[in-house]
Amino acid sequence: MSTPQDTTALDVPSRAPARMDTPAPGDPRLARLSLNQKTVDGWSLRTAVEACAAHGIPAIGVWREPLAVAGVDASAAMIRDAGLRVSSLCRGGFFTAADGAERQSRHDDNLRALDEAAALGAPCLVLVPGGLPAGDRDLRGARARAAQAVADLVPHALEVGVRLAIEPMHPIFAADRGVVSTLAQALDIAEPLPTEAVGVVVDTFHVWWEPGIEDQIARAAGRIASYQVCEWITPLPPDALLSRGMMGDGHIDFAHLSRCVAAAGYRGDVEVEIFNAEVWEADGHAVLDTLARRYVELVEPHV
Repeated sequence: MSTPQDTTALDVPSRAPARMDTPAPGDPRLARLSLNQKTVDGWSLRTAVEACAAHGIPAIGVWREPLAVAGVDASAAMIRDAGLRVSSLCRGGFFTAADGAERQSRHDDNLRALDEAAALGAPCLVLVPGGLPAGDRDLRGARARAAQAVADLVPHALEVGVRLAIEPMHPIFAADRGVVSTLAQALDIAEPLPTEAVGVVVDTFHVWWEPGIEDQIARAAGRIASYQVCEWITPLPPDALLSRGMMGDGHIDFAHLSRCVAAAGYRGDVEVEIFNAEVWEADGHAVLDTLARRYVELVEPHV
């Protein structure tokens, strides 16, 4: 079983001295903390689950690729036996293909993803809308296809009891990953559909910049299916996908956004989801120690 190393009292990846002691397993301030598996990208699902249990992190956001390697039923049993809960399954979506056969293939894959989420006991399936098809410049049409694809999944989501969680993505990803660029746009898609079937993800990395974000989070009351936190850092690395930083190393006001999410009634888990080459190269236990400290310092008092 994986066990945490002795703390070095240095944060990663900054190597700055830790500003507080690492919360011990059982610390009540960790009660809503979830490790999104992508934060420790080099770990297997088993390693991540065992590390969460050892560090006292009670929930995990699972990704489908390592889930497929480990097996859905075996993973569900492993997570349950470790005493953890699943905060989300990442990811479904990628709805924007212009070709009808490809859209049907994506629909079928999202049905499977909903079944996987249900088997894990995950409350939601995170949906990345998808970018523009090759050679396509019709952004409005791509968004319309994404909206229709979400609606088409509602009957199965209701059947299996898993919420579809639309994740708006920062506009730098509109071309290749997410044509839904704002929380306002995500809510426009969600609002005509049953609340119990369709919600939204509030991810600090993607929405911190959005004009009127306070009003949009308030508008999302009852629709917030997941709250994800990580930092916007500058300068951006050459691969913008890996530009998510450790909380406190960049520009986001986590206290303000967390208070907005809490005021909207969200009481679920808070996932730390970081895509960052330096974080991925660091010792995973040091990553968990750092994110626990930063979460307790910057996020937890406000949620």
